[in-house]
Amino acid sequence: MKILHTADWHIGKKLHKHSLQPDFDLFIDWLCNCISENEVKVLLVSGDVFDLANPSSEARQQYFKALMKLKRLDCKIILTGGNHDSPTMLNAPQEVLRELDIHIIGGLPNELSECIVPIKNDKNETELLVAALPYLRDADLRTASQGNSYEARLEALRKGIQQTFLDIAEICKSQFPEVPTIAMGHLFAAGAETSESERDIQIGNQAAFNALQFGDYYNYIALGHIHKPQRVNAATPTFYSGSPIPLSFSERSHKNRILLLDTETGWEPKSIEIPSFRELLKITGTLEKLQQKLLELQDREGLASLIEIELQEENFDSNKIYELDQLVDNFKVEGYEIVKHRASFENKISGSGKLYEEKQQLEDLQPLDVFQKLVDKQEEDEETRKELMSAFNEILEEVHQSKKA
Repeated sequence: MKILHTADWHIGKKLHKHSLQPDFDLFIDWLCNCISENEVKVLLVSGDVFDLANPSSEARQQYFKALMKLKRLDCKIILTGGNHDSPTMLNAPQEVLRELDIHIIGGLPNELSECIVPIKNDKNETELLVAALPYLRDADLRTASQGNSYEARLEALRKGIQQTFLDIAEICKSQFPEVPTIAMGHLFAAGAETSESERDIQIGNQAAFNALQFGDYYNYIALGHIHKPQRVNAATPTFYSGSPIPLSFSERSHKNRILLLDTETGWEPKSIEIPSFRELLKITGTLEKLQQKLLELQDREGLASLIEIELQEENFDSNKIYELDQLVDNFKVEGYEIVKHRASFENKISGSGKLYEEKQQLEDLQPLDVFQKLVDKQEEDEETRKELMSAFNEILEEVHQSKKA
């Protein structure tokens, strides 16, 4: 049996207000061809199906169109919710989609056994199990008796994740003895390499889970949340498939991929590289160098390449900022679009005492970074600082999940 592992679709994602909808459509078309060519029987999507908890109507329409395209291939589809997803929104069409052999587990159900999806062969025998665990929220993992101190809460989260994976392994073992099992998860594993587009989960990624604690029951663990494809150090083959398309400029050098498992040959996946549908370019340098690099761009077809520009000068000069704005406004090369620009200066303005590091835009500011600077200025002990950051992370997560507008 052949199984494909992907994750972090982030349908509805915008990169500096530029929609990535056409990128995802091209990925789905490519994915359908890949499934057909490799005779894949099961598709796993390990969380963050959408980019927002309350996705736009366009994003929802794109989601259902993608599912219908994939369903025509006679492939069982299993999707789990991630930290970007709303469990309620994902689960809403759950019963209808199940009739189409599309299984959705948006959030952790009351009965853990509901996360287990048996995969049957042509003889109607259970050949494989998928323990489809979604993103485990703090409320799923902590109890009032587990303490309120910062370190106690971190430890409770780690133990909660571990226990959930161990518990579902025991259910699989008792109900389907000696049947191979794949686990799905959406979490931050210790040592994983992140990028700037991943929203912190479980107290700002500080509750990093040691993947060795998954145990040795599972044959393969299909992870989501980290956008860079990578293997995780664990007792069994454990991988992040990564996102199918770059979701930030920090991911522009990633080799996006999906992972193909063939149970007849073992549990080490084959990496299949996804073609690049759009180029992301970051151009830095002095004003003269920026002008030169932009002049060297050649017209191209297909999806427009998106450009991020950073002016880097030694001494502050307001005229340079104005000239940068003019350069961006007047830029017109077929197949390219500048979506962000900024300026940074190494030295202070004479007599002002202020260091101008960059020309910041509102979209550059991250709430967590701003709050961290505020906390750093307070005369509090380390434990209180940690508690403040922990509380703020919880508030952030609640805001992300409760946006309904």
